[in-house]
Amino acid sequence: MRNTTTGAAREDRLVGELASRIVQNLRGRTLGILAVYFLCAFATARVFAAEWDTVTVDGETETVIHGALQYLANQQEIEGSWTLGKANPNPEPVAMTGYALLAFLSTGNLPDEGEFGRNVNSGMQYLLNQIQPDGLFRGVERGKYMYSHGIATLALSELYGEKQSPTLKKRIEQLVGVIVGGQSPLGGWRYQPDAKDADISVTVLQLAALRAAKTAGIEVPQETIDRATNYVHKCYNDGENGFAYQPGGKAGFARTAAAIYSLQVCGGYDDPLVAKGSDYLFANVNRGDVYWPYGCYYAAPAQYMIGGDVWQRWYKQMRDTLMSSVVRGGDTCCWYRKSSQPVSTNYDTAVFVTILAMPYHYIPLYQR
Repeated sequence: MRNTTTGAAREDRLVGELASRIVQNLRGRTLGILAVYFLCAFATARVFAAEWDTVTVDGETETVIHGALQYLANQQEIEGSWTLGKANPNPEPVAMTGYALLAFLSTGNLPDEGEFGRNVNSGMQYLLNQIQPDGLFRGVERGKYMYSHGIATLALSELYGEKQSPTLKKRIEQLVGVIVGGQSPLGGWRYQPDAKDADISVTVLQLAALRAAKTAGIEVPQETIDRATNYVHKCYNDGENGFAYQPGGKAGFARTAAAIYSLQVCGGYDDPLVAKGSDYLFANVNRGDVYWPYGCYYAAPAQYMIGGDVWQRWYKQMRDTLMSSVVRGGDTCCWYRKSSQPVSTNYDTAVFVTILAMPYHYIPLYQR
């Protein structure tokens, strides 16, 4: 795992990433234009790094992150997947593999690159092997299909953004086609790819996947994004200053986190509802809720993209909570919650390590 805890290292990496993308986009153009773009990229990276470098990963947290990655590596199945666990009646290997891959990507591990590169490559190959000719993943419960489709598409899109493999691009285009074609008349998405209604919990994953694919160079219709943004706005509960599961419903922590994250990945960084939703999250944190990790998975990048004092306060709050609840065992770390509902240590660990690693700035999706 690469150590990027210093501001200089993060800044150098950001400049390198921007420079690489500029070179790809300016092949065949004049050297003068290229020079101007490089100067702009360098200035942009310095501003970005200065704003976000107030939040860093300390040594103790880095040790926990590494231990959590080791725990996840130990949990990987022979065929490359991760599951919610053998005790869970629905192991959800496609979805859980997506979450695990994003945890490794958040720390700079890529296919066959980094300490856990072999795990990443094996997980990527597992997901690719599950894609059928129609663009649907095999072995996914149809009743909750789009959850798995969204997170797996997101993970593969992030991988494509790093590797630019023609084979991977073709598969992602298939996956994106399923999402675009599965948008309901309401503008959002529901459990099945041909649903006629929608909810915020399914919609957020599809929008994150589409944004990741678009950032990686995959074509995504703007009309799809615009209709989805309109749907998210309709889920806002003006009386509670938060977002509901569906239009007209009661606001909640996880729903609001998903909504303002959705608006930002659609480009609505300055949408007034984002600021209102951010305030709602600070005022309505409920760590006893079984859906708290799920909500935090969206709340963290949403607050991260707001940046500044908001992100600094949110990360400190999350860091303190997670470091006090982590379960350590030898060289591994994980999180386990007691609940009346089925939970997964693999899921919680993947979610929480991704959050703790956000100051590394490795996930392109989270950058404004």
